[in-house]
Amino acid sequence: MKITKAVIPAAGFGTRVLPATKSMPKEMFPIVDKPTIQYIVEEAVNAGITDILIITNRGKGIMEDHFDRSPELEKALEKSGKSEVLDSVRKIADMANITFIRQKEMKGLGHAVLRAKSFIGNEPFAVMYGDGVIHSKTPAIKQLIDVYGEYGEGVLGVKKVAESEIHKYGSLKVEPLHDNVFKCTDMVEKPQTKEAVLSLYSILDRCVLPPEIFDILERTKPGAGGEIQLTDAMREIAVTKGMTAVEFEGKRYDMGNKFGILQACIELGLEHPETKAQLSEYIKNLAKTL
Repeated sequence: MKITKAVIPAAGFGTRVLPATKSMPKEMFPIVDKPTIQYIVEEAVNAGITDILIITNRGKGIMEDHFDRSPELEKALEKSGKSEVLDSVRKIADMANITFIRQKEMKGLGHAVLRAKSFIGNEPFAVMYGDGVIHSKTPAIKQLIDVYGEYGEGVLGVKKVAESEIHKYGSLKVEPLHDNVFKCTDMVEKPQTKEAVLSLYSILDRCVLPPEIFDILERTKPGAGGEIQLTDAMREIAVTKGMTAVEFEGKRYDMGNKFGILQACIELGLEHPETKAQLSEYIKNLAKTL
């Protein structure tokens, strides 16, 4: 079945990057000249997704404004002859069919995804975390979509994380299938002891799920942090039917982390045609003083 819908949970408080997120959603942090959320939407669109649901909460209406038309701005750009910029601004509103819904209570990622049940209906869909930007030749979510249905009931985008960091993530039990594809038969959210760690492979920001995940989420009890964890619901599928894990190609930037934000701005700035030469020269000169 072709996957045309994506859910982007973007309702978190962004506590790791306060005070910046007190009034500005982390999903709107700029990377050179585009906000984080736009990079994620563009990845979805480039993977063939046409319908996107962004899950927000109170105070994040700025994201809705970003993907809306801005007649006053467009008129000013047209009047000043800035046709190239005008075209880029207009395209933002026409990239995909974008819908917004609020997570009225902060009960965890699983609870946020459950809010998408009526939007998704009875078809598989992509989940793309709102603070994870992945820069790759082939869109990361397309790498998962391409193997959906090949093995098991769903696909997880994974990378290895440092042993010292695994307690902050989910840990997966995996077996190699071929190339960068694994079979996943178990998982645990935020393992707190060495014995609880299944491997250093963790889900990082992307997955493709079957619609049955909603029925599972409806009966999933609060887990780590007292929240309804998406990992706990996915574990039921992994244990009973199996899931696929794909170690995706690409560089991931955690935009809910101070250093991740700096990395993204520097590394993508070094690729942007308008900034790469000047930024490269600046970094070379700065390095001489360190």
